[in-house]
Amino acid sequence: MTRFVFALLLALSFAPCCLPPAHADGAPNVAAAADLKFALSEIAEAHERAGGARVRLSFGSSGIFRRQIAQGAPFELFLSADEAYAEALIQEGRAEGPGALYAIGRIALYLPNGSPVKADNKLRDLAAAAKDGRLKKLAIANPEHAPYGRAAREALQRAGAWEAVQGKLVLGENAAQAARFAASGSAQAGILPLSLVRAEELAAKGGFATLPETWHAPLRQRMVLIKGAGAAARAFYDFLQSPEARAVLVRHGFVLPETAR
Repeated sequence: MTRFVFALLLALSFAPCCLPPAHADGAPNVAAAADLKFALSEIAEAHERAGGARVRLSFGSSGIFRRQIAQGAPFELFLSADEAYAEALIQEGRAEGPGALYAIGRIALYLPNGSPVKADNKLRDLAAAAKDGRLKKLAIANPEHAPYGRAAREALQRAGAWEAVQGKLVLGENAAQAARFAASGSAQAGILPLSLVRAEELAAKGGFATLPETWHAPLRQRMVLIKGAGAAARAFYDFLQSPEARAVLVRHGFVLPETAR
């Protein structure tokens, strides 16, 4: 079995393949964009230490979560990486408006240790590596339903590298899965959320260069309470807007809305 196939199977084993049971163990179900994997887990722990109820976190593609919630999935709070998905649920009467814009995301070029591609926030060497054969695989989230995948595609187009890399793309179901492809070495590079590549788990396995924020549409991330959300979900929603939670988001590479240019 090749390293790539092994990494693919491993990643799929972590993908959200089924919906959480409603109110499992009394904890509200929270659907969160994959870029929040490390930051939100830390925030949930802080919430619990402060006396808040435990929450059940599910990480995945914002677009897929939006569809699942519209179909009745038992989530009480949705943190989307693209505010359009949250706003669509509000317009459909499935969520309470207007929600809250909690962060602006950034993307980065991630290179696993030993990659032949050079760290370059203008993606010049990535484009060259795609043409000269050094780049075999480039990992990004699927642009069809993952906001960070769309941002990666826009950045590659802005750099004039999109055509050169199209035949080398490895698409993750969500940003976290794309990150696992890159961190495993199955791909020589990835364009991923800054919040993931800065985390210790990935930082120990490679380096990164943050891409210009003007190279893609702003990753405006909005959260909404789903109609019928209980008190525990509402308390966590409030805690996410506290100074303590916002400080965690900043430390993980997010930009707070009021500080964004």
